[in-house]
Amino acid sequence: MNITITGKDLQATEAIKDYVAKKVERIEKYFAEDLENMEVNVTIKLEKTAQIAEMYVSVKSDVYKAVTEDRDLYASIDKDIDILEGQIRKAKTKKEKMQKDASIKQIAIDGSVTSHAVENEIVKTMYYEVKPMSPEDAILKLQERPTSQFLTFINVDTNKVNVIFKLKDGKNYGIVEPEA
Repeated sequence: MNITITGKDLQATEAIKDYVAKKVERIEKYFAEDLENMEVNVTIKLEKTAQIAEMYVSVKSDVYKAVTEDRDLYASIDKDIDILEGQIRKAKTKKEKMQKDASIKQIAIDGSVTSHAVENEIVKTMYYEVKPMSPEDAILKLQERPTSQFLTFINVDTNKVNVIFKLKDGKNYGIVEPEA
């Protein structure tokens, strides 16, 4: 990893260099396998009373940029690191998702999944927020979602997780509640 610090109208002291190096360690964990390819360019400058820190992080073909200003240079550097960390995390998540989707599509193209039927396996996982509400409110919430067949909620009367579901007649509802 190579860190370059440039000062415009402001001198990059050893304390600032050490602070930047310490803060860049938060980003290093995302590029553990590519640390030798990681370049960090920091430009610090003074404009009136604002101290501006610009940070560019490049790893292979990926470039991340953050520019912030504050009355305190150290605060500006902290903000830049927070912004960069968010950008890097978002990009990594996006890449991982694309790789996962591509591998699933490749399996489907190869026909290894489509050649035999999957039975007795969990093939889909859904995540949702469980909110406390009364069964009557749960019915109203379920009616707002015409495509949903059920709704999981915390019953405010019993403080237990319940599931309300539409019956096949389309007019009435059922509720699943734990015994103990």
